[in-house]
Amino acid sequence: MTEDTFISHLIELRDRLLRMLIAVGVVFAILFPFASELYDLLAYPMMRALPEGSKMIATGVVAPFLIPVKVAAMVAFAVALPYVLYQVWAFVAPGLYAHERRLVVPLVFASTVLFFVGVAFCYFFVFGVVFDFVYKIAPKSISVAPDIENYLNFVITLFLAFGVTFEVPIAVLILVRMGAVTIEQLTNIRPYFIVGAFVIAAIVTPPDVLSQLLLAVPMCVLYEVGIFAARVFGRSRQSGDDGEKLPEAGP
Repeated sequence: MTEDTFISHLIELRDRLLRMLIAVGVVFAILFPFASELYDLLAYPMMRALPEGSKMIATGVVAPFLIPVKVAAMVAFAVALPYVLYQVWAFVAPGLYAHERRLVVPLVFASTVLFFVGVAFCYFFVFGVVFDFVYKIAPKSISVAPDIENYLNFVITLFLAFGVTFEVPIAVLILVRMGAVTIEQLTNIRPYFIVGAFVIAAIVTPPDVLSQLLLAVPMCVLYEVGIFAARVFGRSRQSGDDGEKLPEAGP
């Protein structure tokens, strides 16, 4: 009986993974004809800061084709992410208790929204400030022609850095809900968190003070937001939650 249950879970996992792949594949197929335009949109903050007439270069043989396709694939995954998360939720939900379901759903939704808010903050604000700063102080004797692959790697690094940074309130709230830390402890370690935020910013951002500040300062602000959220919603999991399981989720 246990073996049959295990096999049925594997079959369900396979089916849900297949649905995720199909969803991402369908969106990618729709976006593929617009791969070049998507890359141009991604490169817009930098191109706006460069002197008029400047262009990017491609040093790889297939880079002019491959890099825009990678961008289209990333955008396809981002567009299909709500459906992907639903499939993950539908797979794990039957094994969760009622209070766990009530907590997981808003946390998953909030963390997803905050991640994309972090990416949007990076694209619409940080890139403009950093690129303007970098290229305005660049010597006039050089010709700036960034490589498209290096630029994509740079963008992905900063997108991930700011997306994860905007998850700080969720991480703080979860730690308090789990009873791993108290609000008083979070308040006491605030100076250490601030130092750690600047250290992390120095590691993951380009070697300029401006971009480091643009990552470290929001991280510190979001830490305070997390403490505030923990005061409001950080009720311990033992305080009044029932252990009743809810009916299984639908397909």
